Amino acid sequence: MKMADLIDSFRDKHTILALVSQIKKESIGLKTPFKIMEVCGGHTHALMRYDLLNLLQDTPLDFVHGPGCPVCVMPKLRIDEAIALAQMPNTILITLADLMRVPGSKGSLQSLRAQGADVRFAYAPLQALEVAIQNPDKKVVFVAIGFETTTPMTASLLLQAKEKGIKNLFIHNNHVLVPPSVQAVLKNSKIDALIAPSHVSVITGAKIYRPLLDLFKIPIVVAGFEPVDMLDGILRIVRQALKKQTLLEIQYSRAVSFEGNLKAQSLIAETMQVRENFEWRGLGEIPFSAMQMRPEFADFDAETVFAEFLPKASALEPKNCLCGEILKGLAKPLDCTLFNKACTPSHPVGACMVSAEGACAAYYKYLS
Repeated sequence: MKMADLIDSFRDKHTILALVSQIKKESIGLKTPFKIMEVCGGHTHALMRYDLLNLLQDTPLDFVHGPGCPVCVMPKLRIDEAIALAQMPNTILITLADLMRVPGSKGSLQSLRAQGADVRFAYAPLQALEVAIQNPDKKVVFVAIGFETTTPMTASLLLQAKEKGIKNLFIHNNHVLVPPSVQAVLKNSKIDALIAPSHVSVITGAKIYRPLLDLFKIPIVVAGFEPVDMLDGILRIVRQALKKQTLLEIQYSRAVSFEGNLKAQSLIAETMQVRENFEWRGLGEIPFSAMQMRPEFADFDAETVFAEFLPKASALEPKNCLCGEILKGLAKPLDCTLFNKACTPSHPVGACMVSAEGACAAYYKYLS
């Protein structure tokens, strides 16, 4: 079977409408509203892109958006630290494109680049290794972000840099973890079920959601990003709820297992350890929710090597910006008075409008 044919089968109109019809039929027995949180920003965009919210509007289902957007959850202090690192003499700073536009206390990495700083974006962490090798007289700082999906790539970068004896490459580690952030949200929000991140689960396995299942006793389904995937996952949630079940199901079984990618997990364990605490934009301090380099990789740790250059505090979030409340599932983009007025993709006020996975960016793209 050709790849296009495989993808088309998950976007088939008749299958989509059949699933929608079945969800409408079976969800009648649910309470109103029945709140389903799609944790991942990719799922939020899929709901909007394929008009699934409109197709399911005559149901008790209410979809709320979670903290699964790695750019959106970076607090101002971490952005300010990246800006400070980029301002050091003889420095090249590299990060992913979306992060460059996230506003810090006094501008963004993009605005700093416009002022002449050597700030570059990369598509993959290993590009930073190439830059370091090509510029031995420069300090090359890679600002790493992402959930468990992208952490193995940074781990591989660390191992290769150490193996090659690279001395001018440093990493500002902002890798964060899904379960602690979701747990923090569920403690303060009335969520009835979760659509769990699928790409994260390819690495970690579905096992990481077991503690959430035991603690909150709600249906959890790991679903893919195609419309048929999502609707199948939603139907599974509906059926669990009607039967008063709280199960952990893997809808995206063609890519996700319970145990996950053990090789990738090993790379992470070899190079990183869990931090005691980490600040999340909108969610505050969450214990054991992010990664940091192991002591044996301290020479590559930008936070350790360049501690004297880093700010200790940052400005507060902009008034009236609801990005934090959106990440908690307590508000939606259209609730924000800044949305599509003072806050647009070209002039973002909050991180939820900046990222390609942000909920505000999805609403702007598909509803504006």
